[in-house]
Amino acid sequence: MAGIQHYNKLIDALLQKGIQPFVTLAHYDIPQELEDRYGGWLSPQIQSDFGYYGDICFKYFGDRVKYWVTINEPNVMAVRGYRLGTFPPVRCSGSYGNCSAGNSEKEPFIAAHNMILSHATAVTIYKTTYQERQGGMIGISLNTQWYEPFSNSSEDNFATQRARSFVYNWFLDPIIFGKYPEEMQQILGNNLPTFSRNDMKKLNNGLDFIGLNHYTAAYIKDCLYSECEQGEYSWSEGSYFRTTQKDGVHIGQPTTMDWLFVYPHGMEKLVMYMKDRFNNTPIIITENGIAESDNPNSSLEDALNDTQRVEYMHSYLNSLANAMREGANVKGYFVWSLLDNFEWLDGYTKRFGLHYVNFTDLRRTPKLSATQCKELFLKFQSQLATYTT
Repeated sequence: MAGIQHYNKLIDALLQKGIQPFVTLAHYDIPQELEDRYGGWLSPQIQSDFGYYGDICFKYFGDRVKYWVTINEPNVMAVRGYRLGTFPPVRCSGSYGNCSAGNSEKEPFIAAHNMILSHATAVTIYKTTYQERQGGMIGISLNTQWYEPFSNSSEDNFATQRARSFVYNWFLDPIIFGKYPEEMQQILGNNLPTFSRNDMKKLNNGLDFIGLNHYTAAYIKDCLYSECEQGEYSWSEGSYFRTTQKDGVHIGQPTTMDWLFVYPHGMEKLVMYMKDRFNNTPIIITENGIAESDNPNSSLEDALNDTQRVEYMHSYLNSLANAMREGANVKGYFVWSLLDNFEWLDGYTKRFGLHYVNFTDLRRTPKLSATQCKELFLKFQSQLATYTT
C-alpha cells in the first residue's frame, strides 16, 4: 500500500498541473523475486503474475489514468536479455556473448512469447473489467528503427521484410492478427512457440493503440546468398544483416549515440508501413529524440544551446505530419525526454533532455529546444486535430 500511495500522490500532482498521466507497466526490469522463483520471462507463470499486477494498477489508478502501455520495448528486452546477454538477466549462448547461462537460439522466442501473452492477459483484464467505466486506452510500445534495403535487388528487399518481421512484426502480428509473421514461422519452425486456444481468446482483445519508439534508420543486406557479419539486430535465422553505412557513407547525420543517425524520412515511412500492415490502428509516438554527450568542461550556456536537437525534432515532426496527411491515424507524440536522465548502460554520460539537469544539485534549466519545441508542439497539435479522426 505504501507504493500505491506513492503513485496516487504522483498521479494527483500531475493532474493538478494539467499533465495527463500515461503509464507504462513494465520498462525493462521485473521483480528479482520472479526471476529467482521461476526464471522471469522464461516461464508462463509470469503471465498470471503480470495480469495480477496490471489488475492492481487498473483498480487503484484507472479512475485517473486513461492511457496504459503494458510493456515498453519487449523486442529489445528479448534480444538483449536473452540473445546477446547485454541487458538483465544476461542470458546467451557462448558464441553470442559472455554469459553464465542461456540459449540464444531458443530463449529469446520463449521470453517474447510470454511477454506477448502477459500483454494479452493484462489487456483482457482491462477490457473486461475496467475499460467501460474508466474510459481509457491500452497498448504496447516497441523499438522501431526504419529499415531501408541496402540495394534495389529483390534479395535485399525480401531481406528487409524479414528484418521488419523479426523486429517489430514479431510482437505486433500475434497481438493484432493472432499469429506470428509468416517469415518467422517458415524459418524458425519448432523453435517458435505456438498459441493455445485459450491464448488465442486472450489475443483477440488486441490493443487500442500501437506505441512506436522511433529515432533512426538502417540498411538491411541479404545474407542468404552471401556471407554477412553478425550485427546487433541481425538474425542469423533471418539471413539478414543490419548496417548504417553504404559505400562509406552513413544513412544519416551521425550523433553522439553510435546507433542514432538522423533520418527523418524514416518516421513517415515507418508510420505508413504500420498504417498499411495493421489496418490503420491508432498510433502514438511514445519516444523520439536525440542525445548530446555530457561534457563537464563546457559552459552551461553551451549545453543549453542544443540546436541539433531543435533541427532533429523539427524534421521528424514534419515527417510525421506528412504521414498524417496521408491518412495515418496518429493520436499523439512524446519527446524523449523532458529531462536529462540516467540513460541505462550509458549512465549520466548522455543527455536526451529538453531541460538541462545539474546532476549534483538537480537544478533544471530549459535548453533552447524546450522553448523552440514548444512552438513545434503547438503547431503539431493543431495538425493532429486536423488530420486524425
